[in-house]
Amino acid sequence: MGVDLRQVVAGILTLTMFVMLGNMIKRDHFDSVEEKFPGDRSVSLENAKNAKQGLVTLPKQGEGPWKADGEELKPCWSRAVFDDVEETDGFVLFSLTNGPEYHVSQIADAVVVARYLGATLVLPDIRGSNPGDERSFEEIYNVEGFVSSLDGVVRVAKKRPAKLSAKNLAVVKVPNRVTDDYIAEHIEPVYKKKGNIRLATYFPSVNMKKADKKSNSNSVACLAMFGTLYLQQEIQEVVDAMVERLRTLSRKSNGQFIAVDLRVEILEQKGCQGDGEAGTKSCYTAQEIALFLRKIGFSKDTTIYLTESKWDSSLDALKDIFPKTYTKDGILPADKKAKFLNSESSELQKVIDFYVSSQSDVFVPAISGLFYANVAGKRIVSGKTQILVPADISDSSASATDFITHYVSKKNHLAYSCKRVNYVMYTPFVVEEPLQKIISGNWV
Repeated sequence: MGVDLRQVVAGILTLTMFVMLGNMIKRDHFDSVEEKFPGDRSVSLENAKNAKQGLVTLPKQGEGPWKADGEELKPCWSRAVFDDVEETDGFVLFSLTNGPEYHVSQIADAVVVARYLGATLVLPDIRGSNPGDERSFEEIYNVEGFVSSLDGVVRVAKKRPAKLSAKNLAVVKVPNRVTDDYIAEHIEPVYKKKGNIRLATYFPSVNMKKADKKSNSNSVACLAMFGTLYLQQEIQEVVDAMVERLRTLSRKSNGQFIAVDLRVEILEQKGCQGDGEAGTKSCYTAQEIALFLRKIGFSKDTTIYLTESKWDSSLDALKDIFPKTYTKDGILPADKKAKFLNSESSELQKVIDFYVSSQSDVFVPAISGLFYANVAGKRIVSGKTQILVPADISDSSASATDFITHYVSKKNHLAYSCKRVNYVMYTPFVVEEPLQKIISGNWV
């Protein structure tokens, strides 16, 4: 019995139509319901190998390459293991400058110096980027939390002693990530001669690499960076309200959102040009960030928070692709805008950006530098390791796993020096050096 070629062709066409119809129905279904995240949330970052880092990317429309948080680091410091330091009568003074990303490093250096010298650390003031923008420490940070966290490590004076004057106070330059050798050679002699010193921290480079070896100074630095700075109540409440608002806006992505450090003024200053090193760039524009996020799999419904304070027309290219893109002006509680968005509150705006970026589910630094490095450290400590470094992507799509920051993929951030080594069995994986959870308020 012969086969009618026309019937065969008709059958193939009919089958093709049913497949196409099925795909259309399936796509409409995923567009109309709240997306679920791919991947097993019980699998930690450490279960993945090398660049994969536990991320899962699925091709379904509306599902982005989200990843569940890992576990928080268990701190390596313990007051019991710190060597005793002979107490001296002098004081160490310093100021916090330029924003919270600098505060973290400046606090660490000051605490390390004060402990090495056995001196009393004077609570710093805060000096903003603009002339006259000066604040007390307590306007941004919790004083009692800071002092109590350093109990038994460094003595802290809440106010500058009246006896200190320019005559008995020497200014000493301190490089970021100051070492014991540097203190012994350049700072201790001045301290012994003058009795009191004022530190002026400078940053010869952005150095957040993992410490080569464990030492008491490294442990003290870790404690200072990740266990001393707590926001004062009003600012913490503002940050919490903004994060909650962003999660509410992210219903279609299970409450998860992306924070992008993208500040128009800084982009204009940098010019977003290659830095000459293997064709890499130091910053990316709004349009480049939009294309990057789309190509690695984030859907148009993804909520994005930008560190820019108010909307700028240069951001339109990002909003065209991701309509749910917001600045502080669109997220801040209405009754807080007057205080936090005025021209004199640049320091407060930076603080908000730093802590919202630290709590987002994904962090994308459009600008290289210390903000990126110290947000990465804070995120690593808290287990939020989905930090994606943007890049030009020539293909129509790419995997987010290829763009995990080297701080995480190579574990070369200082934060990885600040945890103990333990071995725990997770079925069905054997996980080395798991990120153990910090018990709230109990830094062991």
